Amino acid sequence: MIGYRPGLIADIVGLHAVYYARDWGFGLPFEAKVASELSAFMRDFRPGLDFFAAEDDDNCALLGTISLEAPTSTELLAHLRWFITSDGARGTGLGRRLMDKAMAHVDAKGFPGVYLTTFVGLGPARHLYESFGFNLVAEEERDQWSGGVREQRFERHRTSAKA
Repeated sequence: MIGYRPGLIADIVGLHAVYYARDWGFGLPFEAKVASELSAFMRDFRPGLDFFAAEDDDNCALLGTISLEAPTSTELLAHLRWFITSDGARGTGLGRRLMDKAMAHVDAKGFPGVYLTTFVGLGPARHLYESFGFNLVAEEERDQWSGGVREQRFERHRTSAKA
């Protein structure tokens, strides 16, 4: 499945909350931030500009998701967000397929670039981002997720995008 279904916002928040609590010790502030920001994104979704993809199996168990906020007047780059795969889907290529879809949207719309924020320690994710032409442009002690991590910003500009 690609797109929205009832309960999907809760499932996306759940995937993030469980993974980041278990593997990184993130707690309530992180889960609340994901829920609040994802809900606002879905409520204000701009068809044709923003991008949203989710993948399910036959039992409607969420396997992965990715979202993209199109550039705005205050942020000239698109913002890649809520990219995650379930434990069972890791290593299956689903993350690469979701990223392919999001980057195809960026390229088809002619956006000047896209950025994402993440943190130090997510090696496989970083490898995937770099394989799509993202470059680390900033690293700082800032921790918007209240998880005790060192934040990173990656950007992919049209000139660095892979063909």
